[in-house]
Amino acid sequence: MILLACILLYIYLVSEVVKTNRFIIEFGMGIDFHGQDVTKAAVKAAKDAISRSCLVGLNEVCGFSQDNIDEGVFIEVTIAVTRPEEVAAEDVAECFPVGSVKVKAVEGGLRTEGLYFPGFGDNDDSIEVAVACVKVEVKK
Repeated sequence: MILLACILLYIYLVSEVVKTNRFIIEFGMGIDFHGQDVTKAAVKAAKDAISRSCLVGLNEVCGFSQDNIDEGVFIEVTIAVTRPEEVAAEDVAECFPVGSVKVKAVEGGLRTEGLYFPGFGDNDDSIEVAVACVKVEVKK
């Protein structure tokens, strides 16, 4: 028992726990009108969320530069779509030019009636809507 306690204490002491502060939380919406592609809707939602923010504070307040921004900025993206298992998380992550990015797809979003037009790439007459929550945290 003492050995286990010592091992756990050692792991705690030598592990690097990154302490962060929340910097911004933003929301976006994306729609794939034709093709019923939840990844396309998710990418549009992520881009919509970040299109309303210019994070000058990362440099001017936090002091990050091109040299250290990727180590000090952590981005968590939660995407709500009707078929979360089909979201290509790496495609969503590519929307973010800096930081360490984690993408999680969850059940949500909206699927509603649209127009079935095979020439536009439709598989059926539905429209897929995604909602994104983007949280940016910075290292203390």
